[in-house]
Amino acid sequence: MKKWGFLLLFSLCLGFAFINKALFFQDKIESQNYAQSNKDHKRLTSESTQTQIITKGQIYQGSLLLINSKYPVRQESVKLDIVNLSIHNELAKGYGLLDKNIYLSKEIAQKFSEMVNDAEKEGVNHFLIDSGYRTFSEQKRLYEEMGPSYALPAGYSEHNSGLSLDVGSSLTKMERAPEGAWLKDNAWRYGFILRYPKDKMDVTGIRYEPWHIRYVGFPHSAIMKEKNFALEEYMDFLKEQKSITTTIDNQVYKIFYYPISKNTTIPVPANGRYEISGNNMGGVIVTVYSGK
Repeated sequence: MKKWGFLLLFSLCLGFAFINKALFFQDKIESQNYAQSNKDHKRLTSESTQTQIITKGQIYQGSLLLINSKYPVRQESVKLDIVNLSIHNELAKGYGLLDKNIYLSKEIAQKFSEMVNDAEKEGVNHFLIDSGYRTFSEQKRLYEEMGPSYALPAGYSEHNSGLSLDVGSSLTKMERAPEGAWLKDNAWRYGFILRYPKDKMDVTGIRYEPWHIRYVGFPHSAIMKEKNFALEEYMDFLKEQKSITTTIDNQVYKIFYYPISKNTTIPVPANGRYEISGNNMGGVIVTVYSGK
């Protein structure tokens, strides 16, 4: 009996190992391992680290800022590379502009151009940018002219940060256009999210806007897509988990959340690529690109 029991246990182990290996090689976000304790957190950050000073002001800077009715845009949150797209032809490739006064972060315009040029290879090529960055005074005027059913007060719109843009189609409305469908399925691959999905109105507090996309960066956009998170839900998730590791297409990403109440130091890799972004809520998020 003991021998048969051992063989049965051994067979089950082999079966589980085979299943796990098959799942690991799926062409998607391959693993999501969440470190729950400080011990795990230190272990994940122990690989050749150095310390970096984080100021309280960094809470309000970066691509992962949560901007809504509770967390407004601060002046230091505005992207510093805002440009007029109509006079930068190298940035406005693959799409049209509604008018000659469309402003956007140069970095994000480059990423958007890359995205729509890839869409063109699939026959989707009627993109327009209807609106990009707006100053606080422009937002105030829009709110006063159009009212709360159309616009948000100054400082409470993502457009005031330079991180968001409204995308249209020259064919029809975005909810019916091939461009809208393509963005919904593919924008996450380029670091963009559909900020106000139809099934998240109770979370975002904003009606469905198939035209409004927001840059958060990769791999965050991929995780949000895989877990069907609105940005509010993703920020709460990171705050709760403290640290996560995920593998996407054989690339390992480690993401850490640090609450910040004053100037402090945090561990970062001594070698290798990493990015730091505030969340506009009281903390910063460190994304480490660990290589293949």
